[in-house]
Amino acid sequence: MNATLTALAEPNRLRIVELLRDRPRPVGEIAKRLRLRQPQVSKHLRVLSDAGLVDVRPVAQQRIYELRSEPFDELDTWLETFRRSMTDRMDRLEELVSERKAKKERERDHGH
Repeated sequence: MNATLTALAEPNRLRIVELLRDRPRPVGEIAKRLRLRQPQVSKHLRVLSDAGLVDVRPVAQQRIYELRSEPFDELDTWLETFRRSMTDRMDRLEELVSERKAKKERERDHGH
């Protein structure tokens, strides 16, 4: 997963991944859409491919890049641990607030 995070940390690579989220695209189209030079996009795509984030397939004279789902599934699983932790913390906070509210109501009812 470190390779995934490292590859996505570069802003242009992240933009490429976001563009590929919609559909597979050839390198020329990616370069044009992101207003980058084609050799620059090719270097970023090589890094993304080495990190396992994209696959490439030839179609006629073009090389079509598309996202692979496995690294994103792994990233989602990792992020889920943070979501679960935050949910547990919020649940504990909600319990604490409810307990304090109930205590104040009991004190008010008994004239304290």
